[in-house]
Parts: sequence; structure tokens; C-alpha cells
Amino acid sequence: MLRTAGLVVGLLVALRFLWAVRSVACLAFLGILFGLALGAGADRLERWRMPRGASVPLMVLLILGSLTGLGALLAPRIARQLHEVREQVPEAIGDVERWIAERQAGALQLLQPEGRPPAPRAQTQQPAVREGVVQQAAKVGARFFAVFSSTLAVVASLILVLVVSIYVAINPGLYHAGLLHLFPHRDRRRAGEVLSAVAVTLRRWLVTQLIAMLVIGVVTTLAMLALGIQAAVALGVIAGVMEFIPFVGPILSGVPAVAMALLDGPEKALWVVVAYTAIQQAENHILIPLLMKEGVDLPPVLTILAQAALALVLGFLGLLVAVPLLAAVLVAVKLLYVEDVVGDEVTVPGESAA
Repeated sequence: MLRTAGLVVGLLVALRFLWAVRSVACLAFLGILFGLALGAGADRLERWRMPRGASVPLMVLLILGSLTGLGALLAPRIARQLHEVREQVPEAIGDVERWIAERQAGALQLLQPEGRPPAPRAQTQQPAVREGVVQQAAKVGARFFAVFSSTLAVVASLILVLVVSIYVAINPGLYHAGLLHLFPHRDRRRAGEVLSAVAVTLRRWLVTQLIAMLVIGVVTTLAMLALGIQAAVALGVIAGVMEFIPFVGPILSGVPAVAMALLDGPEKALWVVVAYTAIQQAENHILIPLLMKEGVDLPPVLTILAQAALALVLGFLGLLVAVPLLAAVLVAVKLLYVEDVVGDEVTVPGESAA
């Protein structure tokens, strides 16, 4: 009885501690995720007799150097265009509201009997409605772009993710063995198989997402340039970055693009919607199947529910970790429950390599 009570109390304390450090836990998970990808590169460099202690920092320096060089070339233009997007999105929303109000007034005039003057109530309410829509749009835009504005917090978070990823990539066996010590001896072999399968799954998911982010960013930029949309490069960068968040990210990235297109009229906005829809359909039916021939097949409903739940609990960080965390949980459920308890055969990435 006392032992059970102690376990319950210990579990509650652990959950309370995890809740208190939830942001750090999410960043640590992202660090492990990127560390697994760096570890895969270090494994290949080891075949050329390059030690991991040198190969991992070298890869990090090459990546950071490439991003710094690209940023030095494009940062002024992107920053200027991001400012332009943030300033003009509320104005574009106001134009939409005016366009709808004009056509609503025309429709009401057609429906009114001849000889009856139009009701002045809608006209008197138009300024108030327009002001309210613009104010709400400005608030939404401010919250959306606030993610990119907290420079100090973003830099600190990136440093934490980077440090964790480097240590995980240099010596993954240390942390793998440490986790195995948490399991009884009779279960360690199976636990090792599950951990290996989870690691392979997360690594493949991340590589797939990074490639998709690059492709979507470039294609979106070219599409916006072809349509003559203002701030095309910034919109492409937003689309590429938000691609890290499946389902939700593409929708969020399309909002500023449509708003910018509305400055040139509803027809241009319609073409932007068509372009974004075509890009996403091509990604879902061509790019992702090619990248994930042996990768992770996540049910869309579970993915959306996981994103909604973690976003509600953890905010933006919850959105970032929702999909890879779901992928890891599904691997464990398939191996430990569906295969071991139910008895059905399952196939997960990396199981054969365990």
C-alpha cells in the first residue's frame, strides 16, 4: 500500500515538474530530433574515418555558414518585405470588407421593392463594422508575426536546440544506454528495438520535412513572382518555414499571401488561392510519397487532433513538436501493443535494423 502510494506521489511530482518545464522539454525534444539527423550524417562520415567529435561540429558550422551567407544576401529584402506584409495585411482585410459591403448593398437594392428608399441602417453600420474588422485583423496579424519578433527568446531557444542536437549526435549511444537502464533486464532487448525504430522514424520524418520546406519555399516564391504579388520572397520564406507544421502551417502561410493579393483585387487573391492549393496538392500526391516511400504514414485525423491538443496546451511549441511526437508514439504503440499484445504483424521504419 505504501509502495503504491509512493509511486502515485512520485508520478504526480514528475508530471508537475514536466508541466513546469514544458517549454524546455519541447525544445529538448526538438534538439534530439535534429541530433538524430546530424547523427545520421556523422555515421556516414565515420565510414571515411572522420571522428564524430570533429564531423558533427563541422556539419553544424557548414549549415550555419550556409544559412548565414544566404541570410546576408536575402535578409534586408526579406525583412523589408515582412514589414510590408505586416503593415498591409490589415489594409487588405479592410479592402475585402469594403468589397463585401458594396456587393451586399447592391444585392439588397435588387431585393427591395421599387420606390422604397434603401434602409440607412446598413450604411450607418458600415464604418463601425469596417473598423472592427480592421482592428481584429490587426490583432491577428500582430499575434501571427509576434513569433518572429521576440529576438532574444528565439536566439536562446535556438542555442538550446543546437547544443542538445550536437551532444546527441556526437554520442548517441550514451543516451540510448541511459534510457535502457530504466527498463528491467528482461525487457531491455525489446526496449532497444523500439528506441531504434523511433530514432529511424524521427530521422526520416525530419529529413522529409526539411526537403519539403525547401521545395515549397522555392516553388511558392516563384509562383508569387509569376503572379506579380508584392513581397513574393518573404511569402515564400513564410511558406517554407510553416511547412514544418503539416496541415496547419500551409493554411497559416496562405493567409498573408491572400491578403497581399487582395491589394490588387479579388481576382488576384483567387489566383493565389488556386496557386497555394495546387502547390499543396502536388506536395501531398507527388513530393511526399516520393520522399516517404519507406517513411512515416501518419493518419491525417490523428495528426490534426494531436496538433490541436498540443497547441492548446503548449502553444506554438506544441504545434512544432506535435507531429514528430505523434510519430514516435505510434511506433511504440504498434510495436508494444499491436504486435506484442494483440499479435498482429506491423512494419515500422528501423525495426529490422534493431
